[in-house]
Amino acid sequence: MYRGELDSIFYNISCDGLLMLSGSTMEQRTCKPISTRRYLVGCVVAVLLWNLASAQSRYSISEEVNEGTVVGNIANDLGLDKSTLKDRKYRIVSSNADHLFHVNQNDGVLYVSRKIDREEVCAQSSTCVINLKTVLENPLEVHYVEVEVLDINDHSPIFPQKEKSLDIFESVLPGARFQLKPSRDPDSSHFSVQQYKLSQNDHFRLEVKDKGEDGKIPILIVQKPLDRETAGSHSLVLTALDGGKPPKSGEMNILVTVSDVNDNAPVFSKDVYSVMLDENAPVGATVIKVNATDLDDGPNGDVAYSFSNSMNQNILNLFDINPLTGDIIVKGLIDYEEKDRYEIEIEASDKGLPPLKTDNSVIIKIVDVNDNAPEIEVTSFSSSIPEDSRSGTTVALISVNDLDSGLNGKVICSIGEDVPFALTPSLKDKMYSLVTKSPLDREKKPNYELTIFAKDAGQPPLFSAMKINIVVSDVNDNRPEFSLSPYTFYVAEANDPGISVFSVKAFDRDEPDNALISYHILRDGSGDKVTSFLNINTESGDILAMKSFDFETLKTFQFQVIATDSGTPSLSSNV
Repeated sequence: MYRGELDSIFYNISCDGLLMLSGSTMEQRTCKPISTRRYLVGCVVAVLLWNLASAQSRYSISEEVNEGTVVGNIANDLGLDKSTLKDRKYRIVSSNADHLFHVNQNDGVLYVSRKIDREEVCAQSSTCVINLKTVLENPLEVHYVEVEVLDINDHSPIFPQKEKSLDIFESVLPGARFQLKPSRDPDSSHFSVQQYKLSQNDHFRLEVKDKGEDGKIPILIVQKPLDRETAGSHSLVLTALDGGKPPKSGEMNILVTVSDVNDNAPVFSKDVYSVMLDENAPVGATVIKVNATDLDDGPNGDVAYSFSNSMNQNILNLFDINPLTGDIIVKGLIDYEEKDRYEIEIEASDKGLPPLKTDNSVIIKIVDVNDNAPEIEVTSFSSSIPEDSRSGTTVALISVNDLDSGLNGKVICSIGEDVPFALTPSLKDKMYSLVTKSPLDREKKPNYELTIFAKDAGQPPLFSAMKINIVVSDVNDNRPEFSLSPYTFYVAEANDPGISVFSVKAFDRDEPDNALISYHILRDGSGDKVTSFLNINTESGDILAMKSFDFETLKTFQFQVIATDSGTPSLSSNV
C-alpha cells in the first residue's frame, strides 16, 4: 500500500479533514465536527495502516507543505545503520529535484527544503512522482526513493480574458455555434475544470465538448432567433467550476452584439486541427493548411487567417500563418526536448463590415528524432585502487542519459574487453557499476586509462565517450632482490681499516616506502666472528673492513647479508 492510499484512507476516516496525513507528516486542518469515537477509530486504523506503509521506500506529501516538513525516515525504512550515516556521507545525488528535499545525516530523515508547487514540478500530470537517488560511501551503496506530491485544490479556473465580445448577425439561425476560449486550471485531475455554467437568458444555451486530455471546450449556441431592433446586445456570464469540495470558480463576461447585413461567419473545415511535426523541421516547411469558408458573397465571403491576439510570444517565434492560404509554416527551431506539444489558437475573419471571426485550435504534436547523443556522468569515482583488490570491487558509479525518447533515448554502455574491469548494469535503468573483473598488478601496469562508450538505439545511432584514469596503488607484495647470488670478492691483506672492501645492491619492484631497503649482516650465532672485522652501511650496502686482514691467519670466509624493505609487514631476502 502506498502512502498516497494511506493519505486518502486516513483523511476519510478522520472526519473529512480533521487530520490530513501527507507523506510522513500530519498537518492540522479545519473540518466539520465529528464524534470522539469516530475520531479514535480513525486514528487507530490510520496508525495500523501507517505501520504497514512505512516499510516502503515511497512516500507522499501534499504540495505547499511548509519548509522543514518531514517526508519520512529513509534510514528506518531501508534498515540503514543511523550511527554510520554521517561518516559515510549520506546524501542525495544527481537529481534535478535535490533542491526540493534534503536528508539529515544524523538520523536519515528526509525533509522538504522549500514549499513545492505541484503544478510547477509536474504540470497537470495525473501522478507527480519525484525520484531521488541517495548515496552512502565506504562501502558504496545507492538507494532510490520516490516521493509522490499530492495535489490540493489551490487554483481557481481562469479565463484567458475577463471579457469576450461577440458580433452575431441577426440573421443567424438557431443552432449556430460559437466556440469560446476555455478556462484553464493548473490543478490536476478532478481539481481542474469540470463544468461550465451560463447565466440565465432566453436566446443562448451552452454546450460543453469534452476533448479528453485537452480539456472541456465551452460552445455558445443560439437557441432563439435574434432581433437587433428588439435587443441590440446581450450580456452573459460564463462560469467555470473545478472539482473541489467546495468547487472554485472563475467567470468571463460575454457581450454579444447583434449586427445586420453580413450574416455568415467563416466556418472551419474541422472543429480542431491536429498534426504531427518532426523536430528540427526546416524553417519555411508547411506544418498544416487550415481552411474556412464563408457563405456570404464578395468581401463578406473573403476569409483572412491570423493567430489569436492572446498567442504566447514563444509560439509566435516558432510558427507563422499565411493570411491568404491558411498555411501554417515553421519559423524557428523546433526542439522536442524543449516542448513536445503546441496548441495554436487561430482566427478566420471575413472582410465584411463589421468583420466576423471564428476561432479554432491547431494542435501540433512534435515527433522526436535522434538528435541528442548520450550523456555520461561519473557519479562516484575512486581514482586509486589497491593492487590486491578482489574481483568485483566497485571503482565507480556511472549514469548515462539521453534527452531523446523511446528507442532514441535507450542507451547501451560499454568499455574495452582487454582491461581487468567490467561494467555491470544496476537495477535502476541507465546506471552502471565499474568493477574489477581480474587481479591487478601494479608492477606490471600501474594505471589504466579507460574509455567508456555510450550508444543509443536510434537510427542512425549516436555515440559519446568519456575517459577516466584509474591508478593502481602499491601494496608490499615484492621482496628485495639482489643483483647476484652469491657474491664473491677479494681483499688484499694488510688493508687499511675503515675502508670499503665491497658493496652489495638489492632492488624492490614495489614503490616507496615499500621499496626502501636497509642492509645488515646476519649474525650466525658462532661468536659473531664476521661482525668483529666487517661492518655494512645499512643504507648503501657498502661493506667496510673494521681491521687489517692477514692472509696467513685467514684465507677465506663467507657471511650473509639481509636486505629488508620498509613495507608493513616488511619483506626481506638474503645473499
